[in-house]
Amino acid sequence: MPEKLINYTKEAFQTAFSSDPERIFLAPGRINIIGEHVDYSDGFVLPAAIDKHICFAVKKTDDSKIIFFAKDFNDSFSFDVNKKQFPVSQTWVNYLLGVFNVIQELGKEVGGLQIAFSSTIPMGSGLSSSAALECGFAYILNEIFDLNLNKKEIAVIGQKSEHTFVGVKCGIMDQFSSVFGKEHKVIMLDCNSLEHQYFEANIDGYSLVLFDSCVKHTHLTSGYNDRRRDVDNGKKILWEKFPEIQKFRDFSFEMLDKVREEMGEVSHKRCLYLLKEIKRVEEAAKALSHSEVEYLGQLLNETHSGLSTEFEVSCDELDFMVKETLKEEGVLGARIMGGGFGGCSINLIRDENVDQVIEAISAKYKKAFDIEMKVYRVKISDGINEYKRDEIVI
Repeated sequence: MPEKLINYTKEAFQTAFSSDPERIFLAPGRINIIGEHVDYSDGFVLPAAIDKHICFAVKKTDDSKIIFFAKDFNDSFSFDVNKKQFPVSQTWVNYLLGVFNVIQELGKEVGGLQIAFSSTIPMGSGLSSSAALECGFAYILNEIFDLNLNKKEIAVIGQKSEHTFVGVKCGIMDQFSSVFGKEHKVIMLDCNSLEHQYFEANIDGYSLVLFDSCVKHTHLTSGYNDRRRDVDNGKKILWEKFPEIQKFRDFSFEMLDKVREEMGEVSHKRCLYLLKEIKRVEEAAKALSHSEVEYLGQLLNETHSGLSTEFEVSCDELDFMVKETLKEEGVLGARIMGGGFGGCSINLIRDENVDQVIEAISAKYKKAFDIEMKVYRVKISDGINEYKRDEIVI
């Protein structure tokens, strides 16, 4: 358990409000084992909650104000729950106000709270600190004020907050992972229907380690939009030719080849990657549950190759990092994780080799790009929960 974070957040609450919190909540970040860019193409993703958290220390009050103290920013904000809220200049606040706005529009009533929070989820690293913040707050309101929201509704509220008050048209994976995560399990999620199933994450003797490139190239948004356009063009031509197919994931490689010339090389490459990646997610879920760790590593490598050469969302820094990591002893798989053009790689490494691989890649990366790589060792964890002494209430 993240005792250090919990104690740190309790102390922050005591400093901010001159009293002790009544309740403690933990909202995790997430990783995606495999399944990139398929969430908008009828595919599956394979995320898991991780043991990096936002911790919330909370106390109910008798007034109509919700007061936040963000320890990591040394910043505060308060608002009246009886008034309509609008986006403000403080970015972190908008994730929270967006959640309140959705709940208010649902006709739910909440009262006053004092909340201090702090985090071990590295911001901007692709581990979804924003989803943890949104869904953690929604979960707290639901628990304290008996709003009768289910887990799926809490995840959707988090997503709507980001769409409306933050202006990011994100998918549902991040919020869903933070809410539905289970220790030692990955979630195979259909991002359209929200149907999901759990698979055991049997990787005994191996660790998932994230290498943060500490770069985020400016063409992330434009590159993402370009890929969406390429894919939409390909889909349009596929459906014109094969109108009987209901979902993109049900197109075959043979069908794709039949319209290759008509859709052009770029759209063909994008759609080829997506159809392959959707199949890889299903294979990876089986590999995990059957302890086929070497096969899982192979699938990760195939995904990186596809993201780099077919979907073309990698960058020099990540390609270098993955290539050099795969040369090291004990590494079964490595790939870029997330939307692309920077961020983290996710690496499957034998436990006894982890330290040596970190040392080698850190040195090589520093020499090649003069950047200090960050490293996050993660374990698959439970979703949002309330902490009570030595037990978790889910």
